[in-house]
Amino acid sequence: MGQGGEPRRTQAYDGELGTAVARAQEGDEEAFAVAYRIVQPGLLGYLRGLVGNDAEDVASDAWLEIARDLGRFRGDGAGFRGWTATIARHRALDHLRRQRVRPRGTSLEQNVLDLPGPYSTHDQALESITTEQALALLRGLPRDQAEAVLLRVVVGLDGPTAARVLGKRPGAVRTAAHRGLKRLARQLGAEGEGDGSAQGTGKTKGRARGRGRSAD
Repeated sequence: MGQGGEPRRTQAYDGELGTAVARAQEGDEEAFAVAYRIVQPGLLGYLRGLVGNDAEDVASDAWLEIARDLGRFRGDGAGFRGWTATIARHRALDHLRRQRVRPRGTSLEQNVLDLPGPYSTHDQALESITTEQALALLRGLPRDQAEAVLLRVVVGLDGPTAARVLGKRPGAVRTAAHRGLKRLARQLGAEGEGDGSAQGTGKTKGRARGRGRSAD
């Protein structure tokens, strides 16, 4: 169980990741490469949502710090995901500060909302679009919602771990993630309806033209 009684979400490869991290801390370079390959895709997706095209540069800075401080880490594979996400976020915020860009924040109600289940419409909506499309939509969300969704869905952190990364209460992060996913689902639904309505409008106009020719 995680903090606050929330079950920890076991991500695929977290057992392998924990083993690789332990071996890497003993100096095994190949094990560190394994840990990198497991963590990097989610970490890079998270950073793309924060800093856009500068994500790879920020990720490189983060991994330099991760490698330097690896001996100080204590925890399992899931904990390593959270630890690396925290480092990556700090480097991203440093990058944004250097560009004189401040992340936006919004106040959240402190009601506790659970994330949708594994087969919910929200998750299906995310799975139905490409990564680039998803990131483009995520960048349109309020900052707190975008980060919560990125950490929960892209990086794969559980609620308490994502809350520690963001320095917020788990309830606030769950609320932000829930709202962000609902908003994404609405946007995707509106796009789909827009395509359908456009086609429907074309058919209606065609029928109207046909009736006009018949009248003539």
